[in-house]
Amino acid sequence: MSLLTVGSVAFDAIETPYGKTDKIVGGAGTFISLASSYFVDRQNIISVVGDDFPKDTIKDLNSRGINTLGLQVKEGEKTFFWSGKYHNDMNSRDTLITELNVLENFDPVVPNDYQDSDYVMLGNLSPLVQSTVIERLKNRPKLIAMDTMNFWMDIAMNDLTKTISMVDLLIINDEEARQLSGEYSLIKAAQIIRDMGPKILIIKKGEHGALLFVNDDVFYAPALPLEEVFDPTGAGDTFAGGFMGYIASTHDLSFENLKRAVIYGSAMASFCVEKFGTQRLLELDKEEISNRVNQFVKLANFDMNLLVK
Repeated sequence: MSLLTVGSVAFDAIETPYGKTDKIVGGAGTFISLASSYFVDRQNIISVVGDDFPKDTIKDLNSRGINTLGLQVKEGEKTFFWSGKYHNDMNSRDTLITELNVLENFDPVVPNDYQDSDYVMLGNLSPLVQSTVIERLKNRPKLIAMDTMNFWMDIAMNDLTKTISMVDLLIINDEEARQLSGEYSLIKAAQIIRDMGPKILIIKKGEHGALLFVNDDVFYAPALPLEEVFDPTGAGDTFAGGFMGYIASTHDLSFENLKRAVIYGSAMASFCVEKFGTQRLLELDKEEISNRVNQFVKLANFDMNLLVK
């Protein structure tokens, strides 16, 4: 069973209260595929970079079982670049530089080797690119998930709603859910969004955890309290990668297993923020991941006797 990730492979330059970086490797597709590589042996990626992107990084992705046949390398062009500065609360940031470069005219190609992908994660990109990938798949995957953001709601709402209607699972944060639905209550927002098409909805609440909505069932997963958050960049993508990697490895779309996938996604995201960029994701081992998942389980698990008079 294989997982296909569609998302940016990019450069970031980040400044937080803990320090700053020059250009480092980032992008939604990178974070998603690295996180999921701890759960699946075989996965594919569709993205685009310029000829300035380091070949050693592509080799590193390959060494982790990530097939880069669908990673286009545009000669004479530059890779997407984003620079941002986080405020002291680490929940808000200012974008300093956005250079679309190769992403501006990105036309995704789905290689024949990717056509048997059972699970698809559409990282945050233009909804037109996301829907194009779906339309170019010859067979319907078992699960298609997507991420998006406020930017596309502001400038491409028609394309976005079309793409949302084509997927099984939508992953967004609470601010995005409220904008997309027009409802402040996340319970009401969830119903409106699921009426748009996706039967499964995950609403991320940053340091306050995540909500999973499936039919009439709701699950809340807490966030792990951390002493320090060095860099939140890519945490949401890492969550998606952990979630989809776990689902692809278990082949189980029951509500109980989706709950477990949320915990695994949350655990992976908690690692991501501990260092800048992808650094923490490159040095994990399975024992660390298991221990972190157990921390989440202990955080939310307790026994009690109900006393009703």
